[in-house]
Amino acid sequence: MAYKRKDHFYKKAKREKKASRAVYKLDELQRRFKLVQKGDIVLDLGCAPGGWMQELSKMVGTKGRIIGIDLLPLKIEPPKNCSFIQGDLEDEHPTTKIQLMASGRVDVVVSDMSPNISGIAFADAYRSYEVAMLALEICRKLLKEGGNFVVKIFPGQEFEEYVRILKIHFKKVSTIVPEATRKTSSERYLIALNFKS
Repeated sequence: MAYKRKDHFYKKAKREKKASRAVYKLDELQRRFKLVQKGDIVLDLGCAPGGWMQELSKMVGTKGRIIGIDLLPLKIEPPKNCSFIQGDLEDEHPTTKIQLMASGRVDVVVSDMSPNISGIAFADAYRSYEVAMLALEICRKLLKEGGNFVVKIFPGQEFEEYVRILKIHFKKVSTIVPEATRKTSSERYLIALNFKS
């Protein structure tokens, strides 16, 4: 069955002037897992077009801060408590810049990053695993002890291994398919709570 682009969440995002339907995934994750608290510093990996940044901005409040990074430019004007870095996470420079902006480590890392999709399932799953490993490596450098991590991944042969690695670094790990996920997508979100630095 072909993906019906203009479904309920697509229309809702347009109606509510959201940057993308992905905001409803984040809202559900926050409701279920209480990932973000008022006053938190949150690192948003792969933040373009900016939908998660907008929602996170409200979640952390005026005393919190969002630092977003992406290769692509934002499609929104960042809220006042948000900073954006256009750059490549595989370079050392942005990581150093994030540390300076956060005055050390961050409270939460969220990653909605996705590889360029080829349509070859096993290849896309492996590339997604590589992107998720990069996000975890950033966590190990920048996440505070006790912090939380959200990462998107397309499950393949490496999925169970990735969950096993997460369980070494976090006290609790859960897998979820948010309601707003497209019916044709295999994506999963892993929620990793209470980082053991």
